[in-house]
Amino acid sequence: MDEKAFAPELEEGFGAPDPPSLARGEHDPDDPHVPIGPWTARLVDALRSRPLRWAAERGSERVANRVIIMGAAGRDFHNFNTVFRDDPETEVVAFTAAQIPNIEGRRYPAELAGPLYPEGIPIHPESDLSGLIRGLGADEVVFAYSDVSHETVMHKASLVLARGADFRLIGPKRSMLKASVPVVSVCAVRTGAGKSQTTRRVVRILRGRGRRVVAVRHPMPYGDLRRQRVQRFARAEDLEAQRCTIEEREEYEPHIAAGCVVYAGVDYAAILAQAEKEADVLVWDGGNNDLPFYVPDIEIVVADPHRPGHERTYHPGEANLLRAHVVVINKVDSAPREAVEAVRRSIRELNPQAVVVEAASPITVEDAERIRGRRVLAIEDGPTLTHGGMKFGAGVLAAMRYGAAEIVDPRPYAVGSLLRTFESWPGIGPLLPAMGYGEEQVRDLETTVARTPADLVLVATPVDLRRVIRIDRPALRVGYELQEVGKPDLEDVLARL
Repeated sequence: MDEKAFAPELEEGFGAPDPPSLARGEHDPDDPHVPIGPWTARLVDALRSRPLRWAAERGSERVANRVIIMGAAGRDFHNFNTVFRDDPETEVVAFTAAQIPNIEGRRYPAELAGPLYPEGIPIHPESDLSGLIRGLGADEVVFAYSDVSHETVMHKASLVLARGADFRLIGPKRSMLKASVPVVSVCAVRTGAGKSQTTRRVVRILRGRGRRVVAVRHPMPYGDLRRQRVQRFARAEDLEAQRCTIEEREEYEPHIAAGCVVYAGVDYAAILAQAEKEADVLVWDGGNNDLPFYVPDIEIVVADPHRPGHERTYHPGEANLLRAHVVVINKVDSAPREAVEAVRRSIRELNPQAVVVEAASPITVEDAERIRGRRVLAIEDGPTLTHGGMKFGAGVLAAMRYGAAEIVDPRPYAVGSLLRTFESWPGIGPLLPAMGYGEEQVRDLETTVARTPADLVLVATPVDLRRVIRIDRPALRVGYELQEVGKPDLEDVLARL
């Protein structure tokens, strides 16, 4: 649908969507308690002037159900593709965006949205949700992103219900795709639990048995969605050719280095059709704590005893735990024993049939003695520190273990987008999250590192940042791999294949 044909104001354009800080500037005229931004206010006024052309009709036929999908450029697009794209009785009138920067203000392109959406679908900031429900006449709001507390999900549900719409979660039966080859999925109860090293361990075991293994990574489409419909990475040059961000490199590069092809993108049915042609086994490499997109034959879920209790209180991590065939309790080498036992207790109560594997993630540091007595800057995985809520990572553990004199707080020296990251996530503490969703963030990361008065930089990210940004002082790489403790182990678990 072409908004410009239906509202004169849209001919001139509304300008940029409201940032969250401006969403407090005006109020919904139907409810003075609910703030909306100036951009959304103009949109609402325009739509109210012609309510049956854009908000209530597709062509000349009334659409039965108008839907807004709340997301973060991942599960939201997948739910649209699998549930709504070809449904003539439903019109998805908007996506909203959270967690990931620079998604809002774009469109889900017509080439991906299908023939029912010749103009594509607009993506708005989540802060405008209340006004969008009223202005677009939405009947239903679908929540479609991950690693949020149950309490947060229900607060969002309350807002949607207060505006008069239904609130919905799409389940696995409607959104999971069935592969023609066996699938092993690796998901988690929280971001930062250790999915990546668990996935690498699974791939090594299967490849060691002579299997042709292809990894399929949870979506990270932060660039041109049209070009990212199906992505295949087999060589380091593929990362450069597809202009991958730091966040993407962190997930794809370790697979490539191990000789494993990895797929990602936007359309996971098209990805599946291509990936299963070159694999005996697919390994689903989960993102955040989301559910798998493919029906798993073996469903592995990683739990984190550094955050005991979170396996019960975060969405959809608890659902992952309830579904799991295998639960890996990671980091038993660094977590208090009572915390490990608390996670074991949750597993017994929620999913007593699951096989439990204990594992460590021992850190390795090149030339570790250089840390002793130095003032160090610890750079850690960004999402683990932000919406993952972790207060430390492998860099901090390395600094403590090898006698650093001080962990230098980078917050006074942060610039640009990183300054905003610290403002949005004040609990991060004296660590530097490797935020790299785009060129601006990469530049700001490089500048912040240069401004921070440390003797030594500890790079504790899945990708070697020394190859991505300029670091103007000595820098050591901190790594970590999964190592099972005792029996059963992942070798035993995967023997079922």
